[in-house]
This record gives sequence, C-alpha cells and structure tokens, in this order.
Amino acid sequence: MHLVADSEEKSEERHSPPYRRSTSSGLASVNGRYDQVPAGYSGPIYTCPMHPEVRQAYAGSCPICGMVLELESGSMIDDGPNPELVDFTRRFWVGAVLTVPLLILSMGPLIGLGAAREALGERTALWVEFALGTPVVLWCGWPFMVRGWKSFRTRNLNMFSLIAMGVSAAFVFSIVALLAPNIFPSGFRNAEGHVGVYFEAAAVIIVLVLLGQMMELRAREGTGKAIRALLDLAAKTATRIGEDGQEEQVPLETIAVGDRLRVRPGEKVPVDGVVVDGHSSVDESMITGEPLPVEKIVGDPLTGATINGTGSLIMETRRVGADTMLAQIVEMVAAAQRSRAPIQKYADKIAGWFVPVVIGVAIFAFVNWAIFGPSPALAYALIAAVSVLIIACPCALGLATPMSIMTATGRGAQAGVLIKNAEALERFETVDTLIVDKTGTLTEGRPRLTAVVAYGNESDDNILRFAASLERGSEHPLAEAIVDGANEQGLILEDASDFDALTGKGVKGTVNGRTVALGNSAMLEEMGLHDNDLVEQANVRRDAGETVMFVTIDGRIAGLLSVADPVKEATPDALKTLHSLGLRIIMATGDNARTAKAIAARLGIDEIRADVLPEDKARIIRDLQNKGAKVAMAGDGVNDAPALAQADVGIAMGTGADVAIESAAITLVSGNLDGIVRARRLAQATMGNIRQNLFFALIYNGAGVPIAAGVLYPVIGLLISPMFAAFAMSASSISVILNSLRLRSLTL
Repeated sequence: MHLVADSEEKSEERHSPPYRRSTSSGLASVNGRYDQVPAGYSGPIYTCPMHPEVRQAYAGSCPICGMVLELESGSMIDDGPNPELVDFTRRFWVGAVLTVPLLILSMGPLIGLGAAREALGERTALWVEFALGTPVVLWCGWPFMVRGWKSFRTRNLNMFSLIAMGVSAAFVFSIVALLAPNIFPSGFRNAEGHVGVYFEAAAVIIVLVLLGQMMELRAREGTGKAIRALLDLAAKTATRIGEDGQEEQVPLETIAVGDRLRVRPGEKVPVDGVVVDGHSSVDESMITGEPLPVEKIVGDPLTGATINGTGSLIMETRRVGADTMLAQIVEMVAAAQRSRAPIQKYADKIAGWFVPVVIGVAIFAFVNWAIFGPSPALAYALIAAVSVLIIACPCALGLATPMSIMTATGRGAQAGVLIKNAEALERFETVDTLIVDKTGTLTEGRPRLTAVVAYGNESDDNILRFAASLERGSEHPLAEAIVDGANEQGLILEDASDFDALTGKGVKGTVNGRTVALGNSAMLEEMGLHDNDLVEQANVRRDAGETVMFVTIDGRIAGLLSVADPVKEATPDALKTLHSLGLRIIMATGDNARTAKAIAARLGIDEIRADVLPEDKARIIRDLQNKGAKVAMAGDGVNDAPALAQADVGIAMGTGADVAIESAAITLVSGNLDGIVRARRLAQATMGNIRQNLFFALIYNGAGVPIAAGVLYPVIGLLISPMFAAFAMSASSISVILNSLRLRSLTL
C-alpha cells in the first residue's frame, strides 16, 4: 500500500529535482509556504497527517514535524509494499546485526562477558566499536539525521531534533575520544589513558528509534486496511449490453454513464446505477453494515460493489469512477484519517515549547554535572545531557492523536459510519441534544397505503381502484402510495378524464363514466358532504400519524384511504439507546403538529417542532446553541442542508441527497438511526483513547526528563545511560500505538 514514501535521501533523489525547478518558476501556494504543488499538476500529492498545509508533488517527510508524508487521495493507494516500511525494516535489521556484537563488546565486561574485549585489547576494541557503530549511525540512522537537520534549518523543532542532537553528541564525542584522547581533561581518561566512548549508545538509540518507526508505520498501514478493503470491493470488469443487444465483458474503467449492464446472480454490481429490468435481492452489507439483503425492482438504485443475489438484473449506469459511492467513501475515510482533532492543538503547543525546554534542561544538566558531579565529572555531564535529549523525544506525544483518529475512522468505515474529519469525532462526544428530521430519518421516507375503509355500497377494491386510476398520472408521494397499493393488490386501473386539481383540497375527474374525487376535509365541506362516523374514524387515524383522504363517487362519500410513512424498523431501539447515551431527542418536521405528536408519542421523543420550514430548522439549532446546548442534526434531504451545516455536528443519512451528505460531518451509509448509536460510541471511545495516550506521553516525559538529568543520583545513586533512555523513549511510543490499536476491536 503506497501510503508513504521511500527513505529521505532516496525520495529526494528520485522525485525532487523536477519539482524544485518548478519552485523557481512559481508554485500554487494555497496554504502558504508549505504548499509545494506546481500549478496545474494532476499527479499524486503527498501531505502530512499532522500538518495538512504541507502538500508537495514528491514523497518525503514533513518539514514541520518530520513525519513521513502520505498520499492525499485515498484512491491512489495501491496494494503494494510500503516503501518506507521496507526501507526502515532493512535499516533496522542491518543496525540490529551490527549493534548486538557492539553491545557485547562494550557492555560485556559488566556482566561477565569480557573475554572478547580482553582478547582484542582496549585500543583495538575501541576501533572495532567504531567500525560497528559508524554504519549504524551514518546509514541506518541517516533519515533521522536529515530530518533533524531540516528541523533546525526551518526552525520547526520536533522529536527528530532531539534524536539528531543526542545521537550526534554521543557519536562525535566518541570519535574525538578515539582519535585524540589526549585533548580531554584527565578526568575523562582511565588508568590506560583511554577515554570512554558511546558508540553503543548511539547505535542502540538508532535501532530503537527504527523499531518505533517500524511499529508506527505498520500501525498506520493497518489503519489503511479499511481503505484497501473498500477498494478491493469494487468489481474489476462488467458485462456491457451493446446497442445490438450483444453482451461483452469489459474493464470497469471503460464504463460510461448511460451504459446498460447485465448483473448476473452472485456477481458484484460494477458501478452505481438504477435497475431497468429484472428483480433480485442485493447484499449491501459491505457498504451499509446491514446484514439483510435488500429487494431490488425496476427503478431501485444499485450501489457499486454490492453483491447481487439469485436474480438477474439489467442496470443503467448513473455514476462511474470517482463519482461512485464507494469512491466517495474511500476519499472520506482517507481525509478523516489525515485530519486533526482540536485536542491535537494542545499536543502541538506542548511539543512546541517542550523541545526548547528540553534542550535547556540538557545544557543545565551538563553544566551542573561538570561543575558539581563526581569524577570523571565531564563524562557524567555528557551522559546526563545525552540521556535528557533522548528520553525527552516527544514521539508518543506526536502519535497520541493521529494514531487514535486513523484507527477510529477505519473502524467506523467498517461499521457504516463515515467520519469526515477528526473534529467531528471530538465534537460529537460533547453533544447533548440531537435534532432529527422525521421523513427519511425516523421514517422510511416513502409513504405506503395502510388502510382502505369503504362506506356505503362500494367495496374496498372498488374505492381503491377508482382512487388509483384518478391518481395514476400524479407524481405526488401520496398518489404514488395509492397507485402502488392498488398494484400490489393486482387491481386493473383505468384511464381518467376531466382531471382537475383542487388546490389545497384534492383532485377530481371521471373514471369509467363515474365522477370521482379524492381529497381532505376541506374538499368534503366544499362539496357539502359530512359524516360524523367517518370523520371520527379519520381523526383516530390522524392521531396515529397517518394521512387520511376521503373518496367520493358520483357526489356521495364512498370511503377513505389512509397513507402513512412507516417508521424504520431500527428507529425505536436506536432512540432508546441514544437516550441512555445522554442525548435529548428533538424532532423537527414540516409535518403538521397532529402527525408529529403521534410519531413522537410512539417513539418516546422528548420534544417536537412541527410545521417548520427548512430555514426554521437552522434557526432552532441556533437558538439551542445560544442557550448553551451542543447540537447534532440528523437529516437526509436537500432542505436539511442548512441545518446540518449550522449544527455542531451534522449527520447525514447515506440514502439521502448529495447536498445533505456534503453538508454533514458524519454520514451513515445505511441511513438508519442505529448508525448514530455507533457514531456516539465511536466518538466516546476515541476521545477516551486520545486522553489516555496524552496522559501516557505527558506523564512519561514529565517523569523521564528529571530522572535522565540525574535528580535521583544524590538520593539512590541512579543515573540512567543514553541507551536506557532510548529504550524508554521507544517504549512510550509503543504503548501509545498499542493503546490506539485497541479501537480496531471496538464493539459498536
């Protein structure tokens, strides 16, 4: 998976020269001096997960924090090996092979393994240490040295600043001590005139940092598995039906909008489109997270990468390439994994002042040990200073937030919860009020015929047949529900004539020579018709949230039809769980108060706002926010877009309008409210995980620096070596990575 680049020097040799020439000719600087993408460039763009303002057309490391740059577009991720991970793994094993004998040679005498050193002699042993340690520092650790140098050159001090300083100090001191021991004060030399060297400390530091970087890269590669798994869902070929009716197997990239495709039983749906012929059930679980197959008939939408059941379908292509839902999901997940939560700002601020403070502490420790330390004072001073620089590397602090965010957004994608950015996760944890639209959010958004009540001599079938015949040419959702209800019962519809729409009241016309009218109570009043029993039945149904229409035939009341938008099956349990998670539920709908109250009473909704216009929903959210509420809004329609944008967190149903999805920070692919439950649990778990990581990192650094500086030496005689400091620094990073990876197994 090509998420990151080759090692520093290889990346720059291979990619940077042509783009550096472009720099002199003028670059598009969208985000300031760190945007190094040439104007009009359309190739892969690399960016920093921690600093999105860093963008360049070649692989490398971030000039601000030193992290390896990642591809900005999720669709450009491939399934090949990660070059940076391959390179660092090679450097790690070379370093480990050289460092093990170096450790035995230098530290062996302390644990009874001094035979090799005695056989070589002290002077020769020092030269062997130099021979073993030099390639580790200058080749295995070269990427860190380059990043450290860049950090000082650009005045963006980071963890690599400390690594480069610590390793360079130990290595340069050791070379000078080996080549010219006589220039050191006598306190540095032993009885044989040799000065102690720290090649093994520099080498172990490099190897341990490489180990930490490898673990980080493997973890980041693991978080990209969600993206790679989504990309793998796409079909590779499709069966296209030509104008002559002939079918041919073609690569997916050759499919165009408007093409007709055959989807055979068991095949993947190639792209997004609509059914134009056939009937089948489609497994959409890999996109929605819902296990039950969805029935598909003519006119129903199909999503690319879902799996057809036992029926054969012919579909017409509506979206291809980057416009498909799968491609949009990939881009959303990739962008979210690169984004930063507001809590990251605190970590950035801490790291910003922490590095200069650590350098100051290292200088202070060196001076104090040199003046007040025991003999050899300068040797102790160097050990303390280098140990401070190494143990203070804020690797864990830099990983605390991005590791949790990357892991959480990948886990959310697997559960059908798409997080647009890290800020959405942080905000959603603090939300206390959830506003939901009724139609399409709580309900299916597609009215259905629920009852036919005959009155007088007409039969139920007759009433429905006349009403459906009259409404057959209408595109109104209620009319469609009536026509669909008649079709489901197998009724044969007839043509209507003299059709007339009665504004705000209903419709009328002639069907099979009889005058038929369909409408509300106002229509009956205008016709001078009234029946108390029928009106009472209608009111009972209205109180249950149904829409009632009266049917008259030849000027007499013939009965009523009842239409309702069914509540989604998952809605009741989801609302109950959301209440238990601390959310107050408000329903805002354009429906009348009577219908809204009926739905709210049945679902246990805390508050309703009925008869609201689209702009009213945004105003309601503003009013709640002014009173101190943290508001999330869930909706699916174009009219919900302003409210979704106004809310602290906008939640769009993936089955809804594109503009609603664009306006939202969280998208529920399945379109059911139980997705909000998953999102809430994910937000709470992620923010808890980030706080744990920051706690580990800050407590570790807060305790480690003074210990490395030697505050415990006067008490218990403890002064840790640079080698142990490197191990402790790596251990803190590993603990943060492992803690973040726990989110991958989170139950949502």
